[in-house]
Amino acid sequence: MKNRISELRKHRDWSQADLAAKLSVSRQTVNALERGRYDPSLPLAFSIARLFHMTIEEVFQPDQD
Repeated sequence: MKNRISELRKHRDWSQADLAAKLSVSRQTVNALERGRYDPSLPLAFSIARLFHMTIEEVFQPDQD
């Protein structure tokens, strides 16, 4: 799954650690999300979308297979 987390985070001048603290996850989790190595749980996906005032579909896009 592709996502815009890195772009959205950088637009707000947040570090990965800043975003991790806001989401109550580790910085490693944010890194894995941004690199597409980890797909978030549905509750985490909702939290991320809410934090950026977006819908889940605006943040996450399915891979084109």
